[in-house]
Amino acid sequence: MSEFLAELIGTMILIIFGGGVVGGVVLKRTKAEGAGWIVITIGWGLAVTMGVYAVGSISGAHLNPAVTLGFAAIGEFPWEKVPLYMTAQVIGGFIGGVIVFFQYLPHWKETKNSGDQLAVFSTAPAIRSTFSNLVSEMIGTFVLIMGLLFIGANEFTEGLNPVIVGLLITAIGLSLGATTGYAINPARDLGPRIAHAILPIIGKGSSDWGYAWIPIVGPLLGGTYGALFYKAIFKGDYTAAFWIVSVIVILVLIAALSAELKKKNISEEAV
Repeated sequence: MSEFLAELIGTMILIIFGGGVVGGVVLKRTKAEGAGWIVITIGWGLAVTMGVYAVGSISGAHLNPAVTLGFAAIGEFPWEKVPLYMTAQVIGGFIGGVIVFFQYLPHWKETKNSGDQLAVFSTAPAIRSTFSNLVSEMIGTFVLIMGLLFIGANEFTEGLNPVIVGLLITAIGLSLGATTGYAINPARDLGPRIAHAILPIIGKGSSDWGYAWIPIVGPLLGGTYGALFYKAIFKGDYTAAFWIVSVIVILVLIAALSAELKKKNISEEAV
């Protein structure tokens, strides 16, 4: 199997299990309806574990453009393979979204809330606030890449690494995921969102393309910074890229804080 096909299949598996658990929880008249956030986070953790087990020995199981870009930024992955991996991941995400659609065929018409339908495919924020949402995705993916590098720096019993990675995903979901749904993966959001836009889902609404850039830019920026931060702080290699991305991250944090303070002032003036 080629690395391209491995990344495609691994990401497809990720979405089948991940989108599948969301469908079970949020769509109407499923046996798991209303099971809650903890079930979703555990399901996504297991989804990653299964994807890594499936193709880890072939492609390294990035399954995530933020992982691919982050590893390339610190020299752990060849730049010439980045477009290949990212393309495979988005296609895999799309195919996974299509499979989840067919899994829940009778339930789309039972689910009148178009937002719940979209949630099976892609993420949306609990409170819509552009820069704050961007920061949430950056922080989640920063922690993801740092965590992967921590795991890689330690030795575990053979075959246990995918389980540890899955636990990391579950921990991120439980601790940091409630603000934006923790895409932390552009392919996990974009591929299925395209599927949502194309598929004949009964009663569907907008695919929310106005928000779609946040779960792409946030994870790519946060993941890259996580890799550069690890290399700088833990390896003592302070590159120009580290300082440049540090400035960008600080500017985004300032913009997020300023936007929230401005909203607070407007609210107080209205009162």
